[in-house]
Amino acid sequence: METILDIQDIHTFIAQYHILQGVNVPVPNGSVTALLGRNGAGKTTTLKSILGLLTPRQGKVVFDGREIQGMHPYDIAAMGIGFVPEHRAIFRDLTVEENLKLAERIKGDYLHKREFIFNLFPDLQRLITLPGTSLSGGQQQMLAIARALVADNKLLLIDEPSEGLAPVIIEHMIKAIRELSKDTTVILVEQNFLVASQLAEHYVIIEEGRSVQQGNMKDLVNDKAAIHRYLGAA
Repeated sequence: METILDIQDIHTFIAQYHILQGVNVPVPNGSVTALLGRNGAGKTTTLKSILGLLTPRQGKVVFDGREIQGMHPYDIAAMGIGFVPEHRAIFRDLTVEENLKLAERIKGDYLHKREFIFNLFPDLQRLITLPGTSLSGGQQQMLAIARALVADNKLLLIDEPSEGLAPVIIEHMIKAIRELSKDTTVILVEQNFLVASQLAEHYVIIEEGRSVQQGNMKDLVNDKAAIHRYLGAA
């Protein structure tokens, strides 16, 4: 299967700390790929290395046939990579609509995507005039994802979308991500293995800064030994 992103043996440092020590992640086009591993394994650092927020000292990040390691984050974003960081990054003093308009890469993006976004997240249309501070945690997470959908992206990176959310909101989030993944390739960092297994076709496990196992999610679901060893789940 053709890959839209191929991370090849990257090594990334934060200050003097060697965080990523050989991470390989192939991301098939038109799929959801989950990055799995315990807290501190290097999953978010991998996302930041893709986005140019951190620059790998070794290895390659190839997006859509072009090496992007070392490029500025805004140039990488302009190539069509969107990001939903953890902790619901929105402008809390601005309204839902103002948040969405600010996410435009090209004037008119919001109007073009408005119907698609509100079909995914009907609550946001009802709350469109309210400030972010008035939204629940789940609604803020919906808005954070919606902001990343305003501009056209070939690849969307989503970091811990289910963290801190109630089960009923998680179910809605799963349905929304499943729907948007029909048009956009997704890399998902998700600590909740049940959520990841429902969304992703492919997976890569990262342990202590190294990718240690990858393959089809349906195979991992049946590999209880690997789940216990690498993820600590039963």
